[in-house]
Amino acid sequence: MPPPLNPTAPSGPRVLVLSQHFWPESLRINDVVLDLQRAGCQVSVLTGQPNYPGGQVFEGYRALSSGVQVHRGLTIHRVPLVPRGRGGALRLVVNYLSFIAAASTVGAWRLRGRPFDVIFVYGTSPILQAIGAIALGRIKRCAVVTWVQDLWPESLVVTGYVRSPSLLRAVSWVVRWIYQRCDLLLVQSEAFTARVLPLAGQTPVRYHPNPGEVAAQDIGKFPAEPGVDSAAPALRLQPGFNLVFAGNLGMAQALDSVLDAAELLQDLPDFRLVLVGSGQRGAWLAEQVAQRGLRNVQLAGRFDPQQMPAILAQASALLVSLVDDPAMRLTVPSKVQSYLAAGKPIIAALDGEGARLVQACGAGIACAAGQPQALADAVRRLHAMSDAQRWDFGRAGQQHYREHFDPSQLATALREHLTWATARRASAAATILARHRGKS
Repeated sequence: MPPPLNPTAPSGPRVLVLSQHFWPESLRINDVVLDLQRAGCQVSVLTGQPNYPGGQVFEGYRALSSGVQVHRGLTIHRVPLVPRGRGGALRLVVNYLSFIAAASTVGAWRLRGRPFDVIFVYGTSPILQAIGAIALGRIKRCAVVTWVQDLWPESLVVTGYVRSPSLLRAVSWVVRWIYQRCDLLLVQSEAFTARVLPLAGQTPVRYHPNPGEVAAQDIGKFPAEPGVDSAAPALRLQPGFNLVFAGNLGMAQALDSVLDAAELLQDLPDFRLVLVGSGQRGAWLAEQVAQRGLRNVQLAGRFDPQQMPAILAQASALLVSLVDDPAMRLTVPSKVQSYLAAGKPIIAALDGEGARLVQACGAGIACAAGQPQALADAVRRLHAMSDAQRWDFGRAGQQHYREHFDPSQLATALREHLTWATARRASAAATILARHRGKS
């Protein structure tokens, strides 16, 4: 068994964070890494050339180059990749595979001579990026910890990318191979555990939730874009009852039922559905809003994460939605934590773990996934409540956020997970060495 943790240790392990996407791309891992650094870990990052979500490499970077940056005390190692482009299935596959290949080869070369205790994989889709971490872990003789954000191969079915049973079985085999070569698996939802354990073999599985993407108290952690006044809201909502959806506009978000609900709510004169974000269904949404003449739907576009707290603060309520799917019932959408931090009532148009969380902490109202009438009824119910009743929802959500999803507390817990995995790896290596010596 690995030695017990010492949470009062002055410094944590030497951590290499492997994530295909990182700053200046706007993703949760940016904040997680900074918080992990504040928790005492010595953190470096291995990532690709920034090109998300637009698909074009950011100004000042080149797709096929590699190099090193230092940002806010972090050393960022970048490897070449093929940009996402417009996001077609084939182009995405090439994008993913190019990062895996570059991380395993160019990344290994760039990191030569640099020791690490543990490689931490931010396991958003595709989980295949962990292959690069496993290869590097063998080279560096260090632990590998993967934070599972999406269930594979289930998420491929939900998004519609893969339907072939034989291909899904092949993906499942690859996922099993990845899980069993990690030293620790972290899952973002407690409900993930039952799905991950059968594939994990002897690899331990622990629950570690997402913090809010940008909590109100974390404004300014990353600087705003040049010329942006972070003190003024980037989007000013019109007076009335504004239901705000913030995040990815994709296949899994059941946006067809959300628009159907908005159509059912046209008789509420002050109701407005505000969709903030971008994604695969962005163009479809614009077409549908125009075709249906939905004057109560506003497509606001995408904003920098630092600007989101000021936008959410203006909302009357916040909407989270998912399709009705067995895998989605196990998922806690990452926006839920940010919604809780915002202190606004939440309408959870989903089933399973996400709905249970919202209801259990008294942060809002849940209704069935993919059911326009149920969503419309939930909106009417919240709309009819007094300001004091809605305020109680928001206060309960913020309290739950402080107790369970505070970024600094979660960073300390993550440091302890990584330290434990490092000790477990060292203990296993010592056992193997002792057996070898005994035989000789």
